[in-house]
Amino acid sequence: MPKPEQRVAVVTGAARGIGAATAVRLAREGRAVAVLDLDEEACAGTVEQITAAGGRALAVGCDVSDADRVDAAVTRIAAELGAPLILVNNAGVTRDNLLFKMSESDWDTVMSVHLRGAFLMSRACQKHMVDARFGRIVNLSSSSALGNRGQANYAAAKAGVQGLTKSLAKELGKFGITANSVAPGFIATEMTAATAARLGMTFEDFKAAAATQIPVERVGEPEDIANAVAFFTGEEAGFVSGQVLYVAGGPLN
Repeated sequence: MPKPEQRVAVVTGAARGIGAATAVRLAREGRAVAVLDLDEEACAGTVEQITAAGGRALAVGCDVSDADRVDAAVTRIAAELGAPLILVNNAGVTRDNLLFKMSESDWDTVMSVHLRGAFLMSRACQKHMVDARFGRIVNLSSSSALGNRGQANYAAAKAGVQGLTKSLAKELGKFGITANSVAPGFIATEMTAATAARLGMTFEDFKAAAATQIPVERVGEPEDIANAVAFFTGEEAGFVSGQVLYVAGGPLN
């Protein structure tokens, strides 16, 4: 699996779901992967899956909204795996509610993890990318960036991620660093399963109902997003930057 000149990738929120699938996919592409999540122990399954296939992986516990912890995590990754030249900002949470019920804490928590986290991780890793004159940053947005009832906080954060991505692309391009965003539609994860439970539906019924609204007539899987991320982080994608790719099974308008 490893390549002779193995680049190091960092995937946040990689203990499960889209993040775990992305970490495994990038390892299959020959990357050494820092599997980063709030709970380091929760990363064990992803790390084991990578190492069992012959790859290199490191579990890292980090709150991406905490600047000091982010800097410490990136320093550790650089020391134990190598300079992080690929960054996938996937960490996220939801605190859905209608506006009149949404607390300031609901707003701040979502903005801090998604948007502040992507900013802090990008800032910490870009130093290594600039030195190497190579870098790939992929930020996870969402189809909710277009607006979604009951998700004012999440939609605003994910729209902000797209603006951050385009700004990074313009600022860092001269150093050989690209920045792109992947915006998933409905993906079958623990997060969407929790939404189904909150609505009083079984997850299977929830997925079936969602599939009727998707042109390809199925919901997405974490691997669908991992495939898109793999393209953006590849050597061949050096002339693709500042883009937002909706991976949603069809057009959204």
